[in-house]
Order: sequence, then structure tokens, then C-alpha cells
Amino acid sequence: MSAVISSTGLWAPKDSISNEELVVAFNAWSDKWNDEHADAIAAGEVEAKPLSSAEFIEKASGIKARKVISKAAILDPGIMAPRIPERANDDISVLAEISVAAAKDALAKAGRKPEDVDAVIVACSNLQRAYPAIAIEVQDALGAGGFAFDMNVACSSATFGIETARGLIAGGQAKSVLVCNPEICTGHLNFKDRDSHFIFGDVATAILIEDASIAPDGAWEILGAKLATQFSNNIRNNFGFLNNAAPEGIGADDKLFIQNGRKVFREVVPLVAGMINDELANIGIAATDLKRMWLHQANLSMNTLIAKKVMGKDVDMDMSPVVLDEYANTSSAGSIIAFDKYSGDFEAGDTGLICSFGAGYSAGVVVVRKT
Repeated sequence: MSAVISSTGLWAPKDSISNEELVVAFNAWSDKWNDEHADAIAAGEVEAKPLSSAEFIEKASGIKARKVISKAAILDPGIMAPRIPERANDDISVLAEISVAAAKDALAKAGRKPEDVDAVIVACSNLQRAYPAIAIEVQDALGAGGFAFDMNVACSSATFGIETARGLIAGGQAKSVLVCNPEICTGHLNFKDRDSHFIFGDVATAILIEDASIAPDGAWEILGAKLATQFSNNIRNNFGFLNNAAPEGIGADDKLFIQNGRKVFREVVPLVAGMINDELANIGIAATDLKRMWLHQANLSMNTLIAKKVMGKDVDMDMSPVVLDEYANTSSAGSIIAFDKYSGDFEAGDTGLICSFGAGYSAGVVVVRKT
């Protein structure tokens, strides 16, 4: 019971925010804050809020724009956060809705109907509720059969979801598994922090993993996969149903995305590059046999260095395509967006790898070959 990736799907919001638009809003908020706290700043009691720039953002990350669900509220200096209205319990939730949209795209590409699906996994960084599982809602909205569950391994949720689906197929639990990655990352971003206000965007992807015996022509054989986790506080978000009200003495900032970017860069790059090389060696594939690497879309410099360490030389965008310039960091969906958009030129026998890495630390590598 070998598993393949039959297809992928993508949904993106209609609205986009450019770096220039984001900077105008941030600097307006920063100037207002500094004016309101001018006396304390002059007395040395607090530090003035710095200004941002489009040039700083692109140099730091490679990001030029991001897709967002709630543009107006993010760009309002009086709000600086998405405003997504709550829905009644009888209405489909926003995460389920965008999952279904991406799922339908994936199913259509594979010539499948929802009732062909035996299991649904929603694997993402940011689940909007504790229960019932978003995946069960997606299963119901699609009209899929079998069973469904949620899982979260931060930015590696999609690759961990692929390997989980492969295990379900190998164990005989399902023949067709839909993995959805709905990521509304702007919901946990601190738009008032100069060092991170530009990082995330919103999107949803879907991956259809199936038993090879029923797969359509041109599916992607999964040659091997490797998963790893290593605990670190360098990327963290403390929001949750047990601590969504900040305790005495602790501000709200730690309930949003926080990271020590320099430590993340130093520690994650060698971890991921080594993991990729180990898995390639384990399945007997040379790095030079790879046509493309679809890496996690977090930071252009990280991707460039990881690709260089794997290949032993500088590589171009064709080998390691970038989508974060348009989509920004979309957590677990990033590498799947890259795969979805930049895999159409593969021919039978061509080999590539999907790789994710992020909070945890967590990292996942999936090596695939076009059939």
C-alpha cells in the first residue's frame, strides 16, 4: 500500500497588502504612540517606537506583499489587527470554509468527488477553536466519508500531515486522505512590532494523498519522508483557552507571535539542511538528482542558505522557487503553495522534495517522484 500525492489545491484571499501600504499604517501608529508618550520617552522611562520601511522589510525577509482576509482593519492605525466577524454555530467557520475551497481545487485536479475521500486531516498552525475539530466540519461540508481530525505542528503541519496520511493508507485505514492547511496567520501577528509586523499572510492549501493503486496518471510517488522535532522557545505564541487573559504583570504581546529571529536562523538552517541530506542518503538519492526543492516560505535568506548547504553550491530560483514575495510567510501552507505553483514542468521520473520547518522546532521532509 504505497502512497502518492495525487494533487494539491490552493485558495487565497482577494486582497493583498504591499510593503508600502503596511509601512504607512505602521509608521502612523508609531508616530502617534511616540507623541502620546513623549514625556516618558524624554525622561528615558520608555523607548520610542521605531519606524519601518519597505526596504527594511524586503532586505530582512524577501517579502514584498501578503494576501490577507481583513485588509482595512490591518491598515487602520487605530486597530492594526484583522477583524473577522464571528459566525453563528450553524454557519460554516472561516477555517472550514477556506479549507473546503482549497480541497475542492485539489479534488477537481485529480478528478475526484468528495465522497471518494475516506479521511480528512486539518493540519495547520492556528486553529480557531478547541472542538469540534475543524476537520470534521470540513468533512461534513464536503460530504466526505470516513473520519476526520485536526493536528498542529506549527509550520511543519502540512508535511507531518502528509506522512500521517501515508501511515493511514499503509495501515489500511483509508485509501484517499485529504490534508487541508488553512492558515490565517495574520490573526496571531503583532502588527505593532517593527521586527515582525510584515511576516505573515493568509491562505489555504490542500493535499490529496492516495493509495497508488487508485491514483491518477501523473501522481507523485512518495519515496521517503523524515520528521523531527526539538523543543525551543525561540518561536512561540502563548494564546490559548487556558491563558487568553493576560496574567498580572504580563502584557498581551506574548499572546501573539514572538520569536528570536537570529537564534532561529543559526539553529534551524543546519538542522534542516542536515535532515534533508540524511533522508536523501537514506533512500539512495543524490542531491544532484533533485530537480527542485519546495522549501518552507519563511525567509529568503534561510531558504537560500539551506539550498546551498544541500546542493553544495549556490542555486537559482528555478531549483528553489520563492512565493513569499507575493504571499509572505503562510506557515504550513508555504511549501505547498510553492509545490502547487512550480511543479507543472516535471516529467515522469523527475524527483523533488517538499520541506517545512518552524516552531517547535519542527521540521519535515517529503521526497517525491513524478510518475
